[in-house]
Amino acid sequence: METVQIGFWVIAGLVVVALLFDFMNGFHDAANAIATVVSTGVLKPHQAVAWAAFFNFVALFVFQLKVASTVGKGIIDPSVVDHYLIFGALLGAIAWNVVTWYYGIPSSSSHALIGGIVGAAIAKAGTDPLIAAGIWKTVAFIIISPLFGYLLGSLILVVVAWICRNKTQRRVDKWFRRLQLVSAAMYSLGHGGNDAQKTVGIIWMLLLAAGVTAHGDPVPMWVVVLC
Repeated sequence: METVQIGFWVIAGLVVVALLFDFMNGFHDAANAIATVVSTGVLKPHQAVAWAAFFNFVALFVFQLKVASTVGKGIIDPSVVDHYLIFGALLGAIAWNVVTWYYGIPSSSSHALIGGIVGAAIAKAGTDPLIAAGIWKTVAFIIISPLFGYLLGSLILVVVAWICRNKTQRRVDKWFRRLQLVSAAMYSLGHGGNDAQKTVGIIWMLLLAAGVTAHGDPVPMWVVVLC
């Protein structure tokens, strides 16, 4: 992979923009992790945010960086990446996040970022740099993910209703309030293992392009912790 000359302050500025996208990803997507515990009064909003933030960070020690690898090296050919492409991809994703947040559209920040990367790559070098396998994997799970969630959620609902069919409302409520903490924690753990890794991937892409990190090197730990 041919490296490009990117100054320190340009890299630092783009890392800040990437973290801005990460922050917006948080207020755009993280609400669904705490919606249940807040709406049922199990936790106050500030407690729920702290609960979610903790388990988002814990995901660093639980999950491998597979999503980061797909974003960083599996969507477009790394040889076309430079600071202009990274900036264009991030700006496109941020703009779409702002629009969908403002109008309350339940859109995925993951697909916004992938779209930004693909769009910036096409604008720079046409379709040749696109890696079909990585893109089709993303497109496929736009369909597979909600279907799987629907089927699994329906199955769990039936099982829970059957288990609780002879239980008193007071007893069920007592256990459900505790188990909601577990479900919110697991949801946040999933966010940390998935959503945060998107920004890891794009910063990794930037560092590879600048020659700060070699192609076979692991992701620098400071990038993972920041995101």
